[in-house]
Amino acid sequence: MPSLNDIRSTFLNYFEKQGHAVVPSSPLVPRNDPTLMFVNSGMVQFKNLFTGLERRDYTRATTAQKCVRAGGKHNDLDNVGYTARHHTFFEMLGNFSFGDYFKHEAIPFAWQLITQEFGIPKDRLYVTVYHTDDEAFDIWKKVGVPEGRIIRIATSDNFWQMGPTGPCGPCTEIFYDHGDHIWGGPPGSPEEDGDRFIEIWNIVFMQNEQFEDGSMVDLDMQSIDTGMGLERIGALLQGSHDNYDTDLFKTLIEASADATGVDPYGDQNVHHRVIADHLRSTSFLIADGVMPSNDGRGYVLRRIMRRAMRHAHLLGAKDPVMHRLVPSLVQQMGAAYPELGQAQALITETLEAEETRFKQTLDRGLKLLDDALADLPDDSDLPGATAFKLYDTYGFPLDLTQDALREKGRGVDTDGFDAAMAEQKAKARAAWSGSGEAADATVWFDVADKDGTTDFLGYDTETAEGQIVALVVDGAAQATAAEGAQVQIALNQTPFYAESGGQVGDAGIIRTENGTAAVTDTRKTAGVFIHIATVTKGSLSKGEAAVLEVDHARRTAIRANHSATHLLHEALRGALGEHVAQRGSLNAPDRLRFDFSHGKAMSLDELSQVEAEVNAYIRQNAAVDTRIMTPDDARALGAQALFGEKYGDEVRVVSMGRAEGSGKGTGGDTYSLELCGGTHVRQTGDIGAFVTLGDSASSAGVRRIEALTGQAALDYLRAQDHLLAEAALELKAPAQEVPARIKSLLEDRKTLAAEVAQLRQELAMGGGAGKRHDLTVSGGTVELKLFKNFPAKQLRETIDKLKQSGQADAYIVLATDGGKTAIGVGSTKGDALNAVDLLKPVVAEFGGKGGGGRPDMAQGGAPVDLSDASEQDVADRIAKALKG
Repeated sequence: MPSLNDIRSTFLNYFEKQGHAVVPSSPLVPRNDPTLMFVNSGMVQFKNLFTGLERRDYTRATTAQKCVRAGGKHNDLDNVGYTARHHTFFEMLGNFSFGDYFKHEAIPFAWQLITQEFGIPKDRLYVTVYHTDDEAFDIWKKVGVPEGRIIRIATSDNFWQMGPTGPCGPCTEIFYDHGDHIWGGPPGSPEEDGDRFIEIWNIVFMQNEQFEDGSMVDLDMQSIDTGMGLERIGALLQGSHDNYDTDLFKTLIEASADATGVDPYGDQNVHHRVIADHLRSTSFLIADGVMPSNDGRGYVLRRIMRRAMRHAHLLGAKDPVMHRLVPSLVQQMGAAYPELGQAQALITETLEAEETRFKQTLDRGLKLLDDALADLPDDSDLPGATAFKLYDTYGFPLDLTQDALREKGRGVDTDGFDAAMAEQKAKARAAWSGSGEAADATVWFDVADKDGTTDFLGYDTETAEGQIVALVVDGAAQATAAEGAQVQIALNQTPFYAESGGQVGDAGIIRTENGTAAVTDTRKTAGVFIHIATVTKGSLSKGEAAVLEVDHARRTAIRANHSATHLLHEALRGALGEHVAQRGSLNAPDRLRFDFSHGKAMSLDELSQVEAEVNAYIRQNAAVDTRIMTPDDARALGAQALFGEKYGDEVRVVSMGRAEGSGKGTGGDTYSLELCGGTHVRQTGDIGAFVTLGDSASSAGVRRIEALTGQAALDYLRAQDHLLAEAALELKAPAQEVPARIKSLLEDRKTLAAEVAQLRQELAMGGGAGKRHDLTVSGGTVELKLFKNFPAKQLRETIDKLKQSGQADAYIVLATDGGKTAIGVGSTKGDALNAVDLLKPVVAEFGGKGGGGRPDMAQGGAPVDLSDASEQDVADRIAKALKG
């Protein structure tokens, strides 16, 4: 009896022999289809090949594709565990042709594989074709299917469409008859919903294109898209009618039974089935980069995890169970999907942390649920307000409440739940409006209410597709934005990071079929990512699919600067002390800025120590890891909280560097451990290099370091080397001697400056620096002097020297310097000749204002250049001013 691994290999090997490229499964998070929450079929990764937008080096392919159906319109979550064939995670086997072969090859391929490679009896097989597809009907007859087992179907069940418009075409489906001991009829009959006839393979002939007016034409490139569920064909080949009886599920169910101590095949079997299924979906989602959160894909993951954990609780498990089952899953599926083994540690840690946290929520929530039910009639539904309180206050999701009540034969007043949710959103909107934020913020609350918050993909990718859900121009929502418009764009998902926690928003390009927009910034309001852009070509319309491309070089530089601030923070703590804490930051593409608590300027030795330590950890090239946990758990681990960041009930914890060498580190063997929602490098070596530009005061008790990383740091160092080389050339000295030569020149300059000052004083006293002009005023004699190109700072000292000479009762000295004139007055008879009274008319004469001092010494200035003035003219103007 073949295992599921054998069946998968047989399928892929068969089509590889038929010239198909074996293409690895794409990640569960679709990058090329914004309408999907998760990949739900094999054709998703090939969508652009079918439409002709993309070409690859093969025209036929085969895959075993990971799929999840647990959110959006494809949601099988509620049925899992209660039916034989519903799963949240499944594998879709498929073969594809992109304009290569068509019906005449696809049908024989399928028939040969099923009847010869898999050995399924021909007399148990039925096929369906679209009622007008005579070509497919004739091919099935030719391969040997009797006409009585070829059924024409006139409904959309046998006509596939990608959407209301676009590629489409008829299908042919292959059914297996499990025998008349099982109720049900063949497809198209009134009893077709029974379990006797089970579809095992669907083949789509993608041959048409449909337009909005309802017309349909043949595609130039006719293609094949097929899908066969591995679990379903596996059950058939292993002699069962139930997917959960296959070897893979039996192994996982037995692992669940061992972990809980409960019989795997007794009355509790449904709980084991749920756990087994949900273990696969949660593990693969985590391996593909989805982490539990309160919105978007992360919320769906959390719902699946918590549903499984509740079933473990119903089995009597007192301690976390799910993480103990991961090795069994990796053993079963790790060879086919290596990402499982690579992420095993992360999967285990995430499941254990989530289940530990959820058990507290579950115990509290179930008690509250029981208390609420005790006050209600036995046959009544739970009030919506009570269900909302369980969700909002205690973190008990609605679907979990419904699942718990389902076993009691009761339900939830979902209308009341929705009303309570709407009321809470209204309060949040009112609180935002009262906070003084931009008036158009209400637009984004409307978007969040109608379309949900934006799903951020940027931790794992810089390119993706999204669907435009809103266009805002001049504060108002618009259906379209034309070329040249300044527009704010919201999409259902995006790789663009929105400004937060010191990291600036991403820039890049958004392209649709009809237009292009250049994004200059990304921000966030009410959970909606707002792409601030200019339409540079054509137009954008609400509802369009768009290709989003983050500016890679810019994002790379931002990431390097952001990761460097984490290393810098820890290095500062090591160099300056544990009191160092972040007080602000900027992570831009061209530089980083880091504000931290410290009471004095850093010495050169301290700056050098910090710079050297950061570069040492860059050279480690250690992995940068991210985990999700509660803020309390993160702080208990030693994680540093970042200034200005708002934390919910869970946080991303970023760790980098091995705590060895010069840093003492935090968080055990990790050098840096911080709460952070930003984007980071994958390895510390990606930062490249780190250089500080010095520290300065930011505010009282806060210092600021500015620094560069990567190419900017190297460019700065090269520029510094160039300046040093130029200085060495000018000084005619080797580079290593430049500091000593500069110190020597400064000392020489200081000596010369002193000598020049002395000479000026001597010239002033000897009359050589300015001609003497005397005049007599009431109270005594005044000596006037005009010194040209004379420093104002020597004015007071010069007046003191003149007063000591005793040649006059008062002295008025004007000194021109740098286009301005300093005016000083000194008096030896301050009682009779007040220096302030003499100063004011002279300052006014030359257009100055103010000035003052003491009776014996006063000083002012005038915005006038007297360097070319006649000394006699100046003396005459002063004499006139004093007489006036």
